[in-house]
Amino acid sequence: MDDRLLHALHVRALHRAELAPERAPHVVFQTSTIAALLDGAYDGDVTIGEVLEHGDHGLGTLDALDGELVVVDGAAYRATVAGRLEPVDPAERTPFAVVIPFAADVRVELDGPRRLDELLAEADRHLPGGPALAHAIRVDGRFARIRARSVPRQARPYRPLAEVVAQQRVFELHDLDATLVGFRFPDAAGALNVTGHHLHVADAARARGGHVFDLVLLEGTLRIDHSSEVHAELPPGVGIATTAAAARAAAAAVERER
Repeated sequence: MDDRLLHALHVRALHRAELAPERAPHVVFQTSTIAALLDGAYDGDVTIGEVLEHGDHGLGTLDALDGELVVVDGAAYRATVAGRLEPVDPAERTPFAVVIPFAADVRVELDGPRRLDELLAEADRHLPGGPALAHAIRVDGRFARIRARSVPRQARPYRPLAEVVAQQRVFELHDLDATLVGFRFPDAAGALNVTGHHLHVADAARARGGHVFDLVLLEGTLRIDHSSEVHAELPPGVGIATTAAAARAAAAAVERER
């Protein structure tokens, strides 16, 4: 584990038998690690119902990497490769998900137009816990366009995520009201989660969505919730690596549009 992460975030590793319903303020709950997902660990270990017991805001994927998971206002949706949102049955499983009981420390009204990099820079100016902590981010607003993606369901033997994203389906949503949900993790958390900003989107009708690559925001409201604690459920055979550097670089590569 990176020493900087230990000094900034308290990370508690859990196993299946230790899971209990809880929604502690400012505590992030996640299943597995980004390093395991990058290696092709796509079999779900925890149900969506269990994930929602720990938070109402978040993202991830579904069993066998079957689409992008969007958790907004306590409801879970799958973003298909066509960009459609479908409600997820609580009994479905996830190999990787991150949620928090969202309670904003910061609220900022935003004007526009703003591209994604401008929006993220504005968010970084308002981090309530500083850049060394994890933060949940939500933006409700009007968008001229959002460029997003999803990935198709995989079959065994699973390939590494870097190979799977070569099959990603990219689409654009235009002239819509929508909610961005996501997180910003510090660089030291690279073996645990995607570092920097990671956002998914659901439109106001909860009909379209996916993983966000780019956008143009016309106006909206930014909310940020800080967290200094992460509870990570680790499936059998999954641990937290002692170094974040390799996982951080690999995760950055699969987050970008190709």
